[in-house]
Amino acid sequence: MTKLTDLESILLSTAAQRSAGSLLPAPETVSGAGARLTKAIAGLVKRGLAEERETSDKLATHRVDGDVAYGLYITDAGNAAIGIATGDGGGEAGEAPAHSPAAPDAPRVTKASAVLALLGREEGATLADLIAATGWLPHTTRAALTGLRKKGHVLEKSKRGDQTCYRIAGVTA
Repeated sequence: MTKLTDLESILLSTAAQRSAGSLLPAPETVSGAGARLTKAIAGLVKRGLAEERETSDKLATHRVDGDVAYGLYITDAGNAAIGIATGDGGGEAGEAPAHSPAAPDAPRVTKASAVLALLGREEGATLADLIAATGWLPHTTRAALTGLRKKGHVLEKSKRGDQTCYRIAGVTA
């Protein structure tokens, strides 16, 4: 899973909503970010989540080289990084990215649902298992367990070797 900063997520999400997929102009919420914005865009291009293409849209222009204007556009990898499935790409600048609508009855996969799935297994999950599945820090993972308890889940603790193992034993009313 690609790790994105908040700023990178905002840029990619905004670009995915635009018909041409342009990162520019930057949304008003981040337009005052200055050097952070420049660094975030450079990072997206470096990781292949955005690409530079020719454009005729003056608002989407990133740089000009002679008579040719270049803009920054989200790639299929960029769409995948924010959870949007795309077609085979290959579209030209200005062309809308191909979006595949999700199946209406497909379950939404979130970190919280991954935690519930791991804890629902017969063998349960260790703190290390939960951290690996979510990418959370240990204190965040423990806080999520506390949140589950507050929501009425009964967590059972046991030992697996020298590690504590957690499992959902039931739900209280």
